[in-house]
Amino acid sequence: MREVSVKELSQSLRDAISRLEVTSGLENTGVVIRVGDGVAWIHGLSKAAYSDMLEIESNNGTVEAFALNLMEDEIGAVLLGEDVDVKAGAKVTLKGTQLEVPVGPELLGRVVDPLGRALDGGPAITTGQTGLVERPAIGVMGRKSVHEPLMTGIVSIDAMFPIGRGQRELIIGDRQTGKTAIAIDTMINQARQKTGVVNVYVAIGQKRSKIARLVERLKEEGVMEQTIIVATSPSDPASLLYLAPYAATAMGEYFRDNSQHALMIYDDLTKHAVAYRQMSLLLRRPPGREAYPGDVFYLHSRLLERSAKLSDSLGAGSLTALPIIETQAGDISAYIPTNVISITDGQIFLESDLFNQGIRPAISAGLSVSRVGGAAQTKAVKSVGGNLKLGLSQYRELASFAQFGSDLDSATKAQIDRGQRLTELLKQSQYQPMGVWEQYVSIHAITSGAFDEVSVARIKDAQASLLSTLWKEHKTAMRTLNKGDKPSDETLVAIDETAASVSKGFKD
Repeated sequence: MREVSVKELSQSLRDAISRLEVTSGLENTGVVIRVGDGVAWIHGLSKAAYSDMLEIESNNGTVEAFALNLMEDEIGAVLLGEDVDVKAGAKVTLKGTQLEVPVGPELLGRVVDPLGRALDGGPAITTGQTGLVERPAIGVMGRKSVHEPLMTGIVSIDAMFPIGRGQRELIIGDRQTGKTAIAIDTMINQARQKTGVVNVYVAIGQKRSKIARLVERLKEEGVMEQTIIVATSPSDPASLLYLAPYAATAMGEYFRDNSQHALMIYDDLTKHAVAYRQMSLLLRRPPGREAYPGDVFYLHSRLLERSAKLSDSLGAGSLTALPIIETQAGDISAYIPTNVISITDGQIFLESDLFNQGIRPAISAGLSVSRVGGAAQTKAVKSVGGNLKLGLSQYRELASFAQFGSDLDSATKAQIDRGQRLTELLKQSQYQPMGVWEQYVSIHAITSGAFDEVSVARIKDAQASLLSTLWKEHKTAMRTLNKGDKPSDETLVAIDETAASVSKGFKD
């Protein structure tokens, strides 16, 4: 086959452009002038807007793309298919639509890619509606203050850093510190407590084997029926990794806009930023701090701003976001972590040191925060968890100083003893979220002093005995307490008497 010279190629491109100018003009049509690495550069399309869909002719039909770079004399388009099928000189047509994905209840229980195509081996997905991948966030007047609790089932979060429906709470920490575990437990808790919240889990560049294990676990726990998983793997093109969280958010917005509640889990946005950096560098955008493009803050802010609690006039639905960010050696002052921290309404920081000590979930009481706070907390948990964060932070400070000396006054020693028992109580195994009544009873037993004479090593056994005894003897009262209101005087007496009785059996 004869090689085409640069001169011949440039002449053929000129001819293709001139033919378009004569026949259909360059407002809605264009010509590919070069292509490579999943990006096509197009001359023409003067009416194209950001995120507009394009059709590129190829030997095997057409390849879809969307406009991402709009420059004076050319457009940079990201291909949604293989770039081997696209050649220079190919005709490009403006479709007149923006990038959309299928949305609706038909997606529940399915694993899909960012374009809504089935990945679970099931039948092709057909829905009655589509949603825009890029969509402006709801304005201030269309929102309502966050006030309904979204219970995670994790005692240390629900008591100290409560999350409300419509909130954006960042989960941040080093690799292998239990970030995804917190998100999965939150999903499981929605099913166990029958909250009706729909889960949308976005796996950005995750191994397929990890996603398969997650699906199996969610099926075991009975959660998959109210869950949508949008999955991308490391082998997928950067364009799909970039689109994944936006496409998933469009799927979650369907439920929010229909007076329902959805929970978004982005696992994780660090990989998302890297995929966007890859695309941006291919589009010749200049890198800035730490080699990321200058608009990487806007990348995540326009995504997370779509999570909101809607006003009553818009149906009072909600979309809650739990983005995950991976840090390097606990450095939360790096570029991407500080960006997402400033966008969200608080963060749950997981410390490697606590994790290695066996304290799991390894939540830092000092660096974690919820900016919504008690406004999104049940009255029951709020009544016992008010001073929990301060007490735990003080205990960890005192414990670090106490190791240098043995002469401690009685008040300090009592505070350290109480802190040790509280730390042990807040340890929680994965896949075991707790209801409101279980959280209230557990915290009350420690803070009221009922377990002061139980050794630290036996606290978890005493807790399990207390909960099983109360459920057996006061089931109706515990069900009432689980609704979230403060316990009645009779219920409180029953809890105190049972706690005192149980603690006697666990004294040293």
